[in-house]
Amino acid sequence: MTTHVGEPPSAAAGLMYGIGLGGFVDGIVLHQILQWHHMVSATADHPVTTVAGLEVNTLADGFFHLFSWFVVLGASIVTLAQWRQGRLPPSWRFHLGGVLAGWGAFNLVEGLVDHQLLGVHHVRDDLGGPLSWDLGFLAFGAALVVTGWLLARSGARSLADRSWAPTPVAGAGAA
Repeated sequence: MTTHVGEPPSAAAGLMYGIGLGGFVDGIVLHQILQWHHMVSATADHPVTTVAGLEVNTLADGFFHLFSWFVVLGASIVTLAQWRQGRLPPSWRFHLGGVLAGWGAFNLVEGLVDHQLLGVHHVRDDLGGPLSWDLGFLAFGAALVVTGWLLARSGARSLADRSWAPTPVAGAGAA
């Protein structure tokens, strides 16, 4: 059995929290509160100006939120697994850096895939020229990744200084 007692935590939990929470920010703020777009609001088949189109978009938004919820649940499971392995808890800088980097990665993937490649929606579907908003969204995502990576890296250095390994006590095995 491998042991991780005293080892620094993995970055996986922070990144996963960032991906899931970034999805919630996008869905709650941009989809629901500001109503700038929905998951498939730029498609001609599902316009948000009709009840049927809004129903499809609301359902798609729900599946998007479900995905975000499962990512946060996965991050919680990874966090508990690392804790049970005896790993060191993450420093605030390490964890927050991972969350920011994960959120930025979410924005980059979502912005490139949904906005640019598939064209199923844009940041602002209520405007005639949404490209500048889409590019701003990508720039914000890139800034989050860089900021998060730098913050996590500085936090990882402090974690390396705290790592330890248990030292066997002489004669402890002879009883």
